[in-house]
Amino acid sequence: MRILFIGGTGTISGAITRKLAERGEELYLLNRGNNNEELPETVKLICCDISNEAEAVRALEGMEFDVVCDFIGFVPAQTERDYRLFAGRTRQFMYISSASAYHKPVKDYRITEGTALANPYWGYSRNKIACEEYLMKMYREKGFPVTLIRPSHTYSEKAVPQGVHGDNGSWQVLKRMLEGKPVIIHGDGTSLWTITFNQDFADGFIGLMGNPHAIGEAFQITGDESLTWNQIYGIVADCLGVELKPYYVSSAFLAQTGAYDFTGGLLGDKANTVVFDNSKLKAAVPGFRPAIRAEEGIRRTVEYVLSHEECQKEDPDFDRWCDSVIAAQEKAKKELQREFGLC
Repeated sequence: MRILFIGGTGTISGAITRKLAERGEELYLLNRGNNNEELPETVKLICCDISNEAEAVRALEGMEFDVVCDFIGFVPAQTERDYRLFAGRTRQFMYISSASAYHKPVKDYRITEGTALANPYWGYSRNKIACEEYLMKMYREKGFPVTLIRPSHTYSEKAVPQGVHGDNGSWQVLKRMLEGKPVIIHGDGTSLWTITFNQDFADGFIGLMGNPHAIGEAFQITGDESLTWNQIYGIVADCLGVELKPYYVSSAFLAQTGAYDFTGGLLGDKANTVVFDNSKLKAAVPGFRPAIRAEEGIRRTVEYVLSHEECQKEDPDFDRWCDSVIAAQEKAKKELQREFGLC
């Protein structure tokens, strides 16, 4: 196949890029030239800022593709631009949406592609919903060959999956574990969550490329395994060889602190128990079987982060925030205990 990726070097797209290169597909990446250092030599680069539509038109002149995939479209104006650029130029257009678009608060913990889309907590998710609606409108009215993809929490070896972390990623949480400090877990840690290693995601995604059953359809691509957040954090602590010291804080309180976007990231996503039904994907891609269980994927990730200093981005602001939240919660507990004569 002749394939074009818009982006192509991120957590999700990077794994797909590597697998397609190994298969010998004719793969082009259209991006601004950032983070291209580790790309396979066979990948062809189109250095262009797609937000400059006139520049993109010139860069793509005379080119047609079997599949075009947009990994970096977040708002409807971008999908409208994609339609103008690729209508009549590709046999399939794959758009990366988000499983966070599914109805919040959840009506049923079992999630299928037929679950309603609505998320009052997170603008990111509402924009993804609007992008989906526009692309499906173009499919129904113009025959634009769209396939919608809804990933959930997909991770790579470079970032350990966490529910509560700062702007610099997961390292500061690991550092707190290594230093014997308590780590904040939202809620009571018992809600179910699904994490998917990016190599497993890539297998499902590639199976939908050039697949006639995928046109005009939406697919969620996740692992089949659901864990509690206590289990996820516990696996991380085990990989570090330390005792987990969880400190439970309600997601609503974390959102109220206003320090980070936990209204969207927790109330609109990770605080909800969700179990994904991948039956539709497996019917379209019979060979799809996620192979990397959570304990294996997290072990690989922890080992990689510990051995690569560039992944160890310290975040003193987040560290201080954690300490202040814990201190505030402890003070509130003592006040309640005094009020009810429990101390």
